[in-house]
Amino acid sequence: MASWESDQGWRKAQRSEACPFQYSLSSSSSTPATPPPHPEQASRRRRRPSSPIAAMSRRGDWVYENNGGTCVAIAGADYCVVAADTRLSVGYNILTRDHSKICELADKCALASSGFQGDIKALHKNLAARELLYQHQHNKRMSCPAMAQLLSNTLYYKRFFPYYAFNVLGGLDSEGKGCVFTYDAVGSYERTGYSAQGTGSALIMPVLDNQLKSPSPLLLPARDAVTPLSETEAVDLVKDVFASATERDIYTGDKLEIVVINKAGTKREYIDLRKD
Repeated sequence: MASWESDQGWRKAQRSEACPFQYSLSSSSSTPATPPPHPEQASRRRRRPSSPIAAMSRRGDWVYENNGGTCVAIAGADYCVVAADTRLSVGYNILTRDHSKICELADKCALASSGFQGDIKALHKNLAARELLYQHQHNKRMSCPAMAQLLSNTLYYKRFFPYYAFNVLGGLDSEGKGCVFTYDAVGSYERTGYSAQGTGSALIMPVLDNQLKSPSPLLLPARDAVTPLSETEAVDLVKDVFASATERDIYTGDKLEIVVINKAGTKREYIDLRKD
């Protein structure tokens, strides 16, 4: 027994000499060991910050949902036509047949949005509040180009967790000419003569390209992007393209809401589309 204890003491001494910073393990000079961390603290240390999108993807409560719909805008020499259908659906279920996708924001300016209606409502509410602040501070309403820049800034601000909304902004500029601004989900925008967004845009844009033939923005000298059609012809064209899109797109239909903006003001018109 004595020889065994002396052998153990010799081995402890060898360890201490090999590692001088290690505390002695003998019973006479032992120090209390640091208690292990609590499991909750250990899991908190291992936790890494992640993006909201990644966290929702792991939990399975993905919030984005495309509620369908199609939006179109056409700008003329002294008018702008903004149109959208009124169907709101999820998958193969129609939630409502009378939902407006067009919001009048600034002076002679209308915004049509397609995508996730929760984000669209939040975006419209945010823009309306900012426009009201502008009106109180400057004693005038915001112009359509100014609203276009505000919308771009708002979408870009949310680029890491973006609004799932695809927007077309139409109205009159400071010179009284029609203007259309088209956007992606993170705020990149362009002024064009016409545009379409939503689930039926792939069906409508080829028809608009064929009928309106907007000049390329790369041409020099720059050409005016407004369409050569009269106001009545533009409204008739919008009715035709929506009637065609509803034949192929199940998320577009029920009713067509048309907002015509000109120097006299704003007027709305509704026509029926397919309901199946």
